[in-house]
Amino acid sequence: MRVLVKILVTVVLVCITKVNAQEFQGQATYKSKRKIDIQLDSTQMDTGMHQQMVEMLKKQFEKTYLLTFNKNESIYKEEESLAPPQPQGMEMVMVNTGGSDVLYKNTQEKRYVNQNESFSKIFLIKDHLKDIAWKLEPDTKNIGEYTCFKATTTREVEDLESGISINGDKDLNTSENKVPKMKTITITAWYTPQIPVSTGPGNYQGLPGLILEVNDGSETVICSKIVLNPKEATTIEEPKKGKVVTQEAYDAIMEKKLKEMEERMRSNRRDDGETIEIRIGG
Repeated sequence: MRVLVKILVTVVLVCITKVNAQEFQGQATYKSKRKIDIQLDSTQMDTGMHQQMVEMLKKQFEKTYLLTFNKNESIYKEEESLAPPQPQGMEMVMVNTGGSDVLYKNTQEKRYVNQNESFSKIFLIKDHLKDIAWKLEPDTKNIGEYTCFKATTTREVEDLESGISINGDKDLNTSENKVPKMKTITITAWYTPQIPVSTGPGNYQGLPGLILEVNDGSETVICSKIVLNPKEATTIEEPKKGKVVTQEAYDAIMEKKLKEMEERMRSNRRDDGETIEIRIGG
């Protein structure tokens, strides 16, 4: 009889744990900022217009995101905002190849679904979450009321510092017949074990606590507000609409579209205007 009681208690405890894991929910608001350092000489653009362009780009990358999460799942999406006005007399085409409209992650099943509208078509990118080789550091700091610990990792990315084309006088380093220039960046994250979920903003996850801040050397994303177990719970639903592709297939489609756009811009540009193309990798 005693054995039976122990078994029943164990089963009850397991059920309670599962229920708590399902019911636990939070919402974290993040704000992003990106360093903008574009060097142009006076033959390409005058000082006043250059400054206008830099200020416009700074505003473009000051975004607000909302992360809704439970123990195993999360939804990350940008809050809608008005696009900043473009500098007068300048046509600017911006293509962010690393963006996301709705990013669903399941850290338990190690997979993600990224619903993304690109070139007037909705894609549903389904793939596996990559294991991030985090190095846990002893450093700590407070972000709001939460004690955060430092973690770092490195990653090779395409060097897009020279990826600026003005009136077609300079090809992007990813153009045909050219090998992309690569560089190694260090990514620093700050996570808090006080919120025991293994997720964070964007594609960052895999730490023993919610990631509240991440910096890759050019962009900083930092949490500005956290609400745990809100009164009105939000259902975390995996996005379903869009053409299903893998991340590799999506990247190939985007590269092809970008090359087509570059050719179209070169052939259609006006002699009295300037077109600046800025590509931001993800």
